[in-house]
Amino acid sequence: MATLSAASALVGARRVVVKIGSALLVERGELRADWLRALAEDVAALRAGGADVVLVSSGSIALGRGGLGLPSGLLPLEQSQAAASVGQIRLARAYEEALAPHGITAGQVLLTLEDTHDRRRYLNSRATLATLLGLGVVPIVNENDTIATDEIRYGDNDRLAAQVAVTIGADLLVLLSDVDGLYSANPQSDPNARHFVQVEAITPEIEAMAGEPLSSLSKGGMKTKVMAAKTAVGAGCAMIISAGAELHPLARLRAGARATVFLAQGDPLSARKRWIAAMKPKGVVHVDAGAVRALAQGKSLLPAGVTAIDGQFQRGDPVMIAGPDGPLGLGLAGYSSLEAAAIAGHQSREIAQILNYPGRVALIHRDEMAL
Repeated sequence: MATLSAASALVGARRVVVKIGSALLVERGELRADWLRALAEDVAALRAGGADVVLVSSGSIALGRGGLGLPSGLLPLEQSQAAASVGQIRLARAYEEALAPHGITAGQVLLTLEDTHDRRRYLNSRATLATLLGLGVVPIVNENDTIATDEIRYGDNDRLAAQVAVTIGADLLVLLSDVDGLYSANPQSDPNARHFVQVEAITPEIEAMAGEPLSSLSKGGMKTKVMAAKTAVGAGCAMIISAGAELHPLARLRAGARATVFLAQGDPLSARKRWIAAMKPKGVVHVDAGAVRALAQGKSLLPAGVTAIDGQFQRGDPVMIAGPDGPLGLGLAGYSSLEAAAIAGHQSREIAQILNYPGRVALIHRDEMAL
């Protein structure tokens, strides 16, 4: 297989998630303002090249800790949450001020593990992020540390970033870190450690090379990065691990800075459709011949083409789509079975009057079905 450089992966990406670690953004409790301004210039350059950009940023607890004068080291849960509450405001303001000179609007999105594991909340997160990107916003995503407990935490932003990449159908995830890629051993303790330019498959040997964090501020070491890579590449998203401490980390990456690229398995859309196709349907949406033709042309399923609803399901549940001649495939329902039955056969413009709220145009969106 031909080698894919990190620079080529970044230049060719159309939707990029960039994860920023606390150790890059915060130093001794203070924001590295010059570094953030340089990153904002890099983000503006990516967007000027036609790419959507989402930033998954650590740093809220580190910033809040400094502002509250809390000691270094592990904090009790309540103090971590208090620090996050103060730090999230500072972090959001910092990104807003850094991106504004480039005409870029920043939006804050706070997530927990539950938000991406519960299908309904996952779809809501996906829709919100897609809408923000469609409006030209750069979402700043962080774990909602003010309310998250150990049971609903990601615990590190490497894995959160991978899940965000899957959620939005990104084709590239960049983990800016304190190390310039994957090594066969810890390069700080083993001078013979071998650097990997490219990883084609995440084998048990690759997983065994994971080490511990190199920084006291970093919650995730190489182990969490490899876990993130497994999530990302399986969903058709390539991943890069790159050192980010110097100014303009993305520009340096484009210029050929050392990094490791984990190759994607397929593309995001086909990976998502495989995921949907493997689900067990909770109901059946029957459609007419006109809807069958529209679906064959790659269109979404509109209520007007629905003739009947069988079974009980909620929004986000998998349902079978069946035409006059039999099953066509599976899709994730945009409405509950009761709502779908109420709007079946009606034009999309009638949905608000029937349901008493402005619903979605499609009963099943084309990106949420596998035919």
